[in-house]
Amino acid sequence: MSLDRRTFLGAAGLSALAIAGKPSLVRLATGGQPEGAAAPPPATRWAMVIDPRKCLKDEDCTDCIAACDKAHNVPHFAERAHEVKWIWREPFGKAFPDQASPYTADALKGKPVLVFCNHCDNPPCVRVCPTQATWKRADGIVMMDWHRCIGCKYCIVSCPYGSRSFNFLDPRPRIEELNADFPTRTLGVVEKCTFCEERLARGEQPACVIACKEKALTFGNLADPKSEVRALLRTRYSIRRKPELGTQPEIYYLV
Repeated sequence: MSLDRRTFLGAAGLSALAIAGKPSLVRLATGGQPEGAAAPPPATRWAMVIDPRKCLKDEDCTDCIAACDKAHNVPHFAERAHEVKWIWREPFGKAFPDQASPYTADALKGKPVLVFCNHCDNPPCVRVCPTQATWKRADGIVMMDWHRCIGCKYCIVSCPYGSRSFNFLDPRPRIEELNADFPTRTLGVVEKCTFCEERLARGEQPACVIACKEKALTFGNLADPKSEVRALLRTRYSIRRKPELGTQPEIYYLV
């Protein structure tokens, strides 16, 4: 796939293929543009802002994870070594090893924070993929083409956030409730969060954002000065995971 073609697919809303069923997958293989594909508006840069304190109002809540798993047919493996994760929780000190200290606020110290793909502006996973199965769209979303993935795991090794999972076993029998509107993956394929690009193509918010009853997750366009994400980042101090690596992650945590 040439760079021009990859850019075209991203701008045309590759997400629509996932919701259009088998005929769209055929179009993907043949290079046709899917019906109803929505191109991102000019100067769009999608990002997520998370308020851990709001999220921790109910530490046992996993509504956002459950919504993501259901929407994207994320399999549930009994064996931890085979776990597939799009959204999960890590202790604050592990998620932010460069930020934690003995003086970290008690509200965050040792507490779990949500983590997932950071949709970096400078994604190392894209650079190392030999088949271009992962690429960055014009609106910043780091995408996956599961048909191109050969399971080499280079992207897993290169991701400093542990944001990618590998299907060591067939995931399809491990899907608790099948969503027929989203494609399932196969044995030997890498998968990860895609910012619910299929929902964005329909003008909808990501499933995790909708499911959060505490409104701890805010999603929007960083390129729009009037967006809610920009307003939050102007008025609250935020941190990002491992910014010193130069990946420029676009998941922000309010502290």
